Amino acid sequence: MSQTPFSLGTFADGQSGPFPGIVVDDRVYDTRTVLPEATTTSDLLADWDTSLEVLQSLADAPEGDGRPVGELTVLAPVQPPGQIFGAGANYREHVIQITVAHRLGKAGATEEELREQAAREMDERAAHGEPYVWVGVPSAISGPYDDVILPSIGENHDWELELGVVIGRETREVSRDEALDHVAGYTICNDLTTRSLVPRPDIPMMGTDWMRAKNQPTFYPTGPYLVPARFVPDPQDLDITLRLNGKVMQKGNTNDMIFGVAALISYISHRVTLQPGDMIITGSPQGNGSHYGRFLRAGDVMESEITGLGTQRNLCR
Repeated sequence: MSQTPFSLGTFADGQSGPFPGIVVDDRVYDTRTVLPEATTTSDLLADWDTSLEVLQSLADAPEGDGRPVGELTVLAPVQPPGQIFGAGANYREHVIQITVAHRLGKAGATEEELREQAAREMDERAAHGEPYVWVGVPSAISGPYDDVILPSIGENHDWELELGVVIGRETREVSRDEALDHVAGYTICNDLTTRSLVPRPDIPMMGTDWMRAKNQPTFYPTGPYLVPARFVPDPQDLDITLRLNGKVMQKGNTNDMIFGVAALISYISHRVTLQPGDMIITGSPQGNGSHYGRFLRAGDVMESEITGLGTQRNLCR
């Protein structure tokens, strides 16, 4: 018997507090009807192997009519959110574009020479290097349709649409071969960055400052849903598209990752313990504002989508 596809999310109706629900054919079913002790999506993820099968049974034979998702407010799917681990410089073409845009190479080099240099370095890194991972704060997570608040400090606020990987069991020192068994599901996350705050010219020996550049409130629009891993056949073959005011700015595929999802999970788990509900954001494809010399302004609308994971729409103000 085939399994009915469903997504997991957190919803609000304006009358009571947020509640966990699954989405089947654009209708929301409150998961507390079958798992009353799990009052949040984080509770469901805490025992994901058990929860998944109960939720699958609910999706296969829904109780009641559910509620149209359009009647509800859609929040970021994991509530309360877990830790955020971000993979930096993890798409080959993105790194090449950033290298050219910021002229990160030999003085006086042409754009073509800079591209060739970056390509060589990325190929060498993929073969013999390791991921670069930074840590974000959960308080910066916002919903998939929430406004993005551009902060008063810094300049050049940029978009970075990414595949989010949500962990479904405690993960420590897992191999690449076993890493995907620890994934609960996948979501969308737009990893916004204030470019002017990345470097630290006052203490250049310290390099970059990701805390101040990436963790403003609303800087991680996430969702709309968590799609269970069983319904994502290949996380390394998903199209990623971001439109700014209707114009395509980012267009890529997760097959351009330098280090894939399994490699990232394995790498991180050998350095920290991943917990259920933690999210790994896996890098962004080419087409950031740095490439175009065009950054976010009040009134801009970002529309973001990843194959099979839904869409986001965020107004900047």
